Amino acid sequence: MTDAPHEEEHGGALGTRLNWLRAAVLGANDGVVSTAGLVVGVAGATDDRATLLTAGLAGLLAGSMSMAVGEYVSVSTQRDSEKAALAEEKRELREQPEAELVELTDLLEARGLTRDVAHEAAEQLTERDALRAHARVELGIDPDELTNPWHAAAASFLAFTIGALLPLLAIVLPPAPARLYVTVLSVLAALTLTGWSSARLGAAPARPAILRVVGGGALAMAVTYGAGSLLGAAGV
Repeated sequence: MTDAPHEEEHGGALGTRLNWLRAAVLGANDGVVSTAGLVVGVAGATDDRATLLTAGLAGLLAGSMSMAVGEYVSVSTQRDSEKAALAEEKRELREQPEAELVELTDLLEARGLTRDVAHEAAEQLTERDALRAHARVELGIDPDELTNPWHAAAASFLAFTIGALLPLLAIVLPPAPARLYVTVLSVLAALTLTGWSSARLGAAPARPAILRVVGGGALAMAVTYGAGSLLGAAGV
């Protein structure tokens, strides 16, 4: 009887996936909180369904586009930095191969290998693919998996939109007397889930994360509802 092959993600692949998941959770959380604050604030001033729907859709589109553009710019900058670092490393390998071999040996030795083993490993890695070896060991970059700004933008847009849909639907679908209660309860439940998820992904205690997220969301809705109520009472 042969054992089934053991497949396990290591290092960069697992870290990248966790970062994507964490970004998705935080993006959805932003969508929930910002849209909930907006529609609850408008609900404090009026109970007109069309007005609530218009405000909610405007907030959803503006927020999702803002998240996508911001993520695209941020990740594009990161990708440019990674490309520049790889180009510089390639130049150094071409102009100073011996010095780069010593540097790689030092880095491997610093990771716990003996000097002789580190030197032998550095020579083998250099013969196989010097740039890839230095990129991974020295720079912490996988040349085959550079960050993609379009993927990041799309993921942020989708995560924010999914999060924003909950308070939007909760404020426009129920009858007028129940809208605020349904929205607040739905948002608090969603924030509890996102707080728990972010804590799990970060291997942190769940309760503090949930309390922070739920407390922040509740405060945002209370402030915007109060402002909306005052403006509505003033006839603005």
